[in-house]
Amino acid sequence: MFKGAIHVHSTYSDGELSLPELRKGFLSAGCAFVVLTDHAECFDPPEVQMYIHECELLSDDHFLFIPSLEYECEQRMHILGLGAVQLLQTDDPEEVIAAIEREGGISVIAHPPDVIFDHIADFLVLPDGIETWNTKYDGGYAARPATFRLLNRLQKRKPGMHGFYGQDLHWRKQCRDLFTMVDCGRLTSTHILSALRRGDYYGVKGHLKLPSDGQLPSDLVERFEVLQQHSGRMRRIGRRVTSLVKRLAFLIPFSPRSAMRRLF
Repeated sequence: MFKGAIHVHSTYSDGELSLPELRKGFLSAGCAFVVLTDHAECFDPPEVQMYIHECELLSDDHFLFIPSLEYECEQRMHILGLGAVQLLQTDDPEEVIAAIEREGGISVIAHPPDVIFDHIADFLVLPDGIETWNTKYDGGYAARPATFRLLNRLQKRKPGMHGFYGQDLHWRKQCRDLFTMVDCGRLTSTHILSALRRGDYYGVKGHLKLPSDGQLPSDLVERFEVLQQHSGRMRRIGRRVTSLVKRLAFLIPFSPRSAMRRLF
């Protein structure tokens, strides 16, 4: 088994960490591979080649970078092309999915917003998977059960679809404890991607073991529901406090304003 991370951004797009810094950090976390997914719109063809080349230079028998791209589509939908590095001239999600598959990559709809679930369900061309837990969007405590239900709904049309577990890492101090354990014989891009395509992996976060087919026990779903409701309330409170601090900042002198920022 190889421990790794999926959905990671670097300074090639909007991440804070360079590839050498990412290698050092993930090696210290016991990882053997990272599937990079920098934003496609940040590249031109020469930069893609630089990206691929640096990934190759920083990969060896102990650690592997798999260069990939994240494509922004209409309705703010994002699609990961695991193992895909082709720049595309379309923002139609179904065309992006088809292009990723033609390149031999794995198409995964990333952190889908609830409001477009029905739109995704109407696709004629379905992806290889759904990112069922993204710790940047969903939080580090619980996945959204609705995203797993979307996956299960789509599996009725495409039984081979899988749930993926992504960090969506951008920032130095971001939560990065959601990993993917891959069952394959060798540490190569071909072997890792083939195992991900087959579903020979599981997500792991702390003591949680999350299946590639996204079929969760009912008690875990209930737990996620409760944690998501609590997390949603806390986020709403945080947004209100932040908004209040910003409004008050225009009415109070500089020193008390600085103290309030430390508190909130």
